[in-house]
Amino acid sequence: MAKPRKTKNNEDPKPENSGALVHHQKLCLSIDIDKRLVHGYTELEIAVPEIGIVGLHAENLGIESVWVDGEPTEFEYYPHQQQQVEDDKRFSSVCSPSSAADAAVSVYMSSLEKELVPNLLINCCKPSKTESEQQQEQTVPENGFHSTAEPKQNVRIVRIDYWIEKAETGIHFRNNLLHTDNQIRRARCWFPCIDDNSQRCCYDLEFTVAHNLVAVSTGFLLYQVLSKDNPPRKTYVYKLDVPVAARWISLAVAPFEIFPDHQFSLISHMCLMPNLSKMRNTVEFFHSAFSCYKDYLAVDFPFDSYTQVFIEPEMAVSSLSLGASMSIFSSQVLFDEKVIDQTIDTRAKLAYALARQWFGVYITPETPNDEWLLDGLAGFLTDFYIKKHLGNNEARYRRYKANCAVCKVDNGGATALSCSASCKDLYGTQCIGLYGKIRSWKSVAVLQMLEKQMGPESFRRILQTIVSRAQDKTRSMKTLSTKEFRHFANKVGNLERPFLKDFFPRWVGSCGCPVLRMGFSYNKRKNMVELAVLRGCTALQTSTTSTLDINPETENRDGDTGWPGMMSIRVYELDGMYDHPILPMAGEAWQLLEIQCHSKLAARRFQKPKKGLKHDGSDDNGDVPSMDVRSNTESPLLWIRADPDMEYLAEVHFNQPVQMWINQLEKDKDVIAQAQAIAALEASPQLSFSIVNALNNFLGDSKAFWRVRIEAAFALANSASEETDFSGLLHLVKFYKSRRFDPDIGLPKPNDFHDFAEYFVLEAIPHAVAMVRAADKKSPREAIEFVLQLLKYNDNNGNPYSDVFWLSALVQSVGELEFGQQSILLLSSLLKRIDRLLQFDSLMPRYNGILTISCIRTLTQIALKLSGFIPLDRVFELVKPFRDLKTLWQVRIEASRALLDLEFHCKGMDSALLLFIKYLEEEHSLRGQLKLATHVMRLCQMRDGLNSDEEITSQTLVSMLNLLEGRTAFNNVFLRHYLFCILQILARRPPTLHGIPRENRTLHMSLTEACNYQKNMFVLDSDSKPLDLPSSTQNPTPNLCLDDLRDALNEASKDPPDEAPVQVHIEALNEAPLEKAEEVYTEFPQEAPMEAPNEVSKEADTVSNSHERKRLIKIKVKQSSATSRADTDNQVVERSLGGRNEMDHGASSSVSVDAPQRNFAETLSMSNHNIDEVNSWHDRGSRMTASIGSAKFLSDGDELVKELQCTADSSIVYSQPQPEDPSSSSIIQDNNVDADARRYASLQTLSVARFDPEGESLGKEISARGKEKHKSKEKKRKRESNKGHHDDPEYLERKRLKKEKKRREKELAKLQSDEAKRSSVDLSSKKEEPVVDVSRQIKSVEPGGGHSSKLETKKIDSKPDPSEGTSGAPKIRIKIKNRMLNKS
Repeated sequence: MAKPRKTKNNEDPKPENSGALVHHQKLCLSIDIDKRLVHGYTELEIAVPEIGIVGLHAENLGIESVWVDGEPTEFEYYPHQQQQVEDDKRFSSVCSPSSAADAAVSVYMSSLEKELVPNLLINCCKPSKTESEQQQEQTVPENGFHSTAEPKQNVRIVRIDYWIEKAETGIHFRNNLLHTDNQIRRARCWFPCIDDNSQRCCYDLEFTVAHNLVAVSTGFLLYQVLSKDNPPRKTYVYKLDVPVAARWISLAVAPFEIFPDHQFSLISHMCLMPNLSKMRNTVEFFHSAFSCYKDYLAVDFPFDSYTQVFIEPEMAVSSLSLGASMSIFSSQVLFDEKVIDQTIDTRAKLAYALARQWFGVYITPETPNDEWLLDGLAGFLTDFYIKKHLGNNEARYRRYKANCAVCKVDNGGATALSCSASCKDLYGTQCIGLYGKIRSWKSVAVLQMLEKQMGPESFRRILQTIVSRAQDKTRSMKTLSTKEFRHFANKVGNLERPFLKDFFPRWVGSCGCPVLRMGFSYNKRKNMVELAVLRGCTALQTSTTSTLDINPETENRDGDTGWPGMMSIRVYELDGMYDHPILPMAGEAWQLLEIQCHSKLAARRFQKPKKGLKHDGSDDNGDVPSMDVRSNTESPLLWIRADPDMEYLAEVHFNQPVQMWINQLEKDKDVIAQAQAIAALEASPQLSFSIVNALNNFLGDSKAFWRVRIEAAFALANSASEETDFSGLLHLVKFYKSRRFDPDIGLPKPNDFHDFAEYFVLEAIPHAVAMVRAADKKSPREAIEFVLQLLKYNDNNGNPYSDVFWLSALVQSVGELEFGQQSILLLSSLLKRIDRLLQFDSLMPRYNGILTISCIRTLTQIALKLSGFIPLDRVFELVKPFRDLKTLWQVRIEASRALLDLEFHCKGMDSALLLFIKYLEEEHSLRGQLKLATHVMRLCQMRDGLNSDEEITSQTLVSMLNLLEGRTAFNNVFLRHYLFCILQILARRPPTLHGIPRENRTLHMSLTEACNYQKNMFVLDSDSKPLDLPSSTQNPTPNLCLDDLRDALNEASKDPPDEAPVQVHIEALNEAPLEKAEEVYTEFPQEAPMEAPNEVSKEADTVSNSHERKRLIKIKVKQSSATSRADTDNQVVERSLGGRNEMDHGASSSVSVDAPQRNFAETLSMSNHNIDEVNSWHDRGSRMTASIGSAKFLSDGDELVKELQCTADSSIVYSQPQPEDPSSSSIIQDNNVDADARRYASLQTLSVARFDPEGESLGKEISARGKEKHKSKEKKRKRESNKGHHDDPEYLERKRLKKEKKRREKELAKLQSDEAKRSSVDLSSKKEEPVVDVSRQIKSVEPGGGHSSKLETKKIDSKPDPSEGTSGAPKIRIKIKNRMLNKS
């Protein structure tokens, strides 16, 4: 068990390598904003090491002189940026994205390592003092500092006079404003220091500025001095008596307007004059957050003051720049009393910045491996404020969405919270970008799991202990380590040591989250629920630790290892709710649990219908409503939930009947339960009217949480189709008109936004309506007319609130529309409305340029969708003027994004990269550069997701490398990291430094010679895969190759032969992307979906293959034994096959284990398991399941044989593929789609190959089966009558002629079928792209001639009985052969 660190009073920890240690630092600067000059000196009290040389960090500084104890001394200064020499041959070996990625690794790692090396060396050897003088110095320890270590230290006072040469990074000038930022290792760019988080000291700060300016800095303002100069200057003197790292020293100078907080005198808010009214409105809540933290932690604020400074967004590197006792925000977060939408996000951001003052600035991590803990505690404190002041629903919904995002991305070592490879060796880059956000969310989730285990009061006592210990005057260092926190969890939280011993290595020291698949059946005799559970892990099984400098035991754990603790199952019965904490999270991956029901009355009700009801197989294929009513009356179960209190960070895929999901949606008041039910109902394979009505009723429930109501609106839009008579669309329009239309005139009423919850829901309705699609994948005319009507008659007169976000949402909904031949006539009217809004916003700019941004985005979307009809050059010229430097910063960046999109889709990635480099040179704001880089990274991911074969020229790659190594990237740490990520994505590698091998570092010779000053060179592993995209580069089209299916079969063949085959719900693979992202995740660029399931379904009878070979798939159909639902005790538990990023088809009325119920990514193990299958209800729709058995892989030239046994219900055949999810973006905009995702689409292609080449549904097969059955009976009678004629020559001759006739008929039918399907056999034949035609080999479903229902009697014997439902379904055997085909 870890023990707390024993600390000695008044003792500072020694730095590594016994280097210099700064006890105190004084900084005195004189600032001339007009001339952009900064000069002054810093004075450091340093404990000099034995070598007598002190190394400091300094960059962009002009060192005038250095003094040690009042005497000048020698020093050497080596600015890193001046060491770089331009060399045309430097990257001569770069010829491909892969080599450019290798060079990027070397350049990036070299610059990061050089930043760790001190470049200002000062000679502190001064043997002038006698031994008696030194002894006198050593006898002064009564000051309370360093008493035990003082006799061993050689303390010197080092003064450095300097000036700032180029204020490009670290400190920034703009107009009459100066401010600093807290970028990693950039404090050295405005004052010499030991720029390391492990070095902390107290500061005295003095800043002299013009008399009309205000200088605000860290610490407490002691006094101001007005000089007698002409013009007079003012000096602000601050004192910070809390030791902090150099990066937390902040400064802002401008003619600020100061607004003191009316509740707490130590809080001040500052901004420029134009934003004063907005700031007053924004910060009026802030005292509630301050008092909330103070009461929760039961101690006073750690600093003597706290200041919030709001500066122009163009100047800010990010929306938040932290400093000790102050935070610098972008004024973009400010809002007046008329703006509604910005309120929640701004309050959460300000509350988080305040929480970081406690955990992160005041209390700091002891080592880089402990950074997760401080970040998590700050997030935990922020969630506590949101729960208390913004509502429990808001807090739980945000946490639920964050947990879903973590489970989706937490599949590799880059997301491990505390291990050397993810922290120390990444130089702080693990906190940048997507991985930084995921790590932050995961940290909060881990701490909340601990809180659930020990209770909220015990966890609160731990935080109070940590803070009160830090405020102990006898402790000079306020640090916290994971070991200490683990000790507190044991002593204060009363958690057992064995539990903690398993908890921290599993959740903190390794990656991956549990994935649980659950299904159940109700045992009426025992009055018991039988629950089957399959546990997996999100961590990719392909990731190995051979190239990582980490402990294999903590990094690459199998799902079988499990997690500590027991998960609770909550059963809602007729008599009440019952919790059963019975699901172990460790041990066997397969679990079969029994849960006793408590409802006696329901058990008696269950017996009554049994007397008069006789079940048969036909009941399984009945309508969903009748089935649901029957299941509800036969069991006491209303609905079941797993982990209802979010005690685990886990993906839970629970499967229950549709009626139980409806019950959960209507009766469960928990927002998470409602969101899960909506996702499950939306993903149901057959969207019945009962589902549509339940969603509509929830949408209209004003007592429900507004964010979940918005999800219901998008689910309704997704359910709207011709099969349901567009009932979802009608419900959405009816709901909107009932709230916003005048019933007398049939037009929208003037806006009234007093009900904020209703405002948010109604604001999302036009977007949901725009997502509705007809069978031709176009928007219905009614949807387009509805959006046009809202734009045309919007009236905000008399409304006290602004409609800028309202109009912005309307305009963006226009961009989501798909125009057909009939509806294209309405486009001109929509464009006129958009142009009118653009002109109006240019004359009278509205809040943050949001309306203009939406118009630009929508025009770009329309232009790209109609690129065949609209010349994109005209659109380019239309958008280009918005890039003028006089326009708003946000508008300029959005125009640049739009032009990059147009360039990418018109001319390709190479041209887009060149345009990006040009825009980057023209963009002066650091934040604008970052926005452009994130957008280009998204374009690279789109290119990779489309498997584009477009080559990037070496000149473009070299330009990107020069940019990565140049001054621009050095000035912007975030931009540099994203440039590195772009080069990695172009080479189809993960965008992270994690996983770079520490040995065998190689690089091309020409690059090595040019980089001779670099100490270490790294090359990414060639087998590494990108985070967000498929890694295959062999397929140039979105169609998915059969090789991936073969890989899946090969993976399955590695399992033990005695295990049962895996069964696959093929229909569950036909899935749509994740639901709409909420405002919680606005930090990431929007991510386009990387999969192309709908494109695949359009070419349903073709499957793309590799370049050289084609594979024939022969399908043999065998009669399966008829089994009833009561005889399924010894069957195999159904399970999906593939990787973790399979998109679930969602829950249905079936309760089999494998059917997922929610729209989230899932992780699957490739091993096969044998377990008793529980009884299950089945969907009323046609289901297809497949099992992969006896997989044997042979050489490439041999025959490749795979067997897929398929069973299909014959009640309903889908007439069209599932529509896309209505959402425009995923919850994590950087979607994590690996190479396994292609396997699902290949299986999906098999599932949708039930359509003939003309696009007709093979539902004809159903009607043909009756005839086929009749014919088979006649054949049987003839065979019985001819038994005695087997030896008759005439009979044999007739039989031979009959066979010959059948053979000729088959050949003729085959020729006709080949001619009819020539265009669909190979859609990319012009590119000589090999395909596999599945439908050509399925003789039983060929539409050609009169053979559509005729079976090949030599190989096929199928006798399906429709009356038996699933029990009499045919089995299909698929043989895959390697065969060279001549191209026609």
